[in-house]
Amino acid sequence: MSDAQIPSDDGIQVDDVKAIRGEGRDELRQLMRAQIAIGKARREPPAKPAVPKPPGHRPGAWPAGTSPPGPPPERQIPAHAWDAAVRHYRNTEHFPDQPCDCGNCPEETR
Repeated sequence: MSDAQIPSDDGIQVDDVKAIRGEGRDELRQLMRAQIAIGKARREPPAKPAVPKPPGHRPGAWPAGTSPPGPPPERQIPAHAWDAAVRHYRNTEHFPDQPCDCGNCPEETR
């Protein structure tokens, strides 16, 4: 390895590597692994721990004891109004030439 390949600001110089090689392969491996770990620590942000899921949660399901929100109370339509609206729709779609008997139409259109 030449001096041009090792930057001067990483803490390791060519003389350091030569001295560690003289001590044995294990020392050099430890140094290189430590330098790799230091470089990775500088580049990669630490992994965030996953948010724990509530106990008993089934994926895609509402939590136990809850239900999706329904329509607000002011939008509740009584059953007799629904029945009259359905009857009017059926009369106008299926029997357009006959008078409507839904109960909500004015007398002149019946």
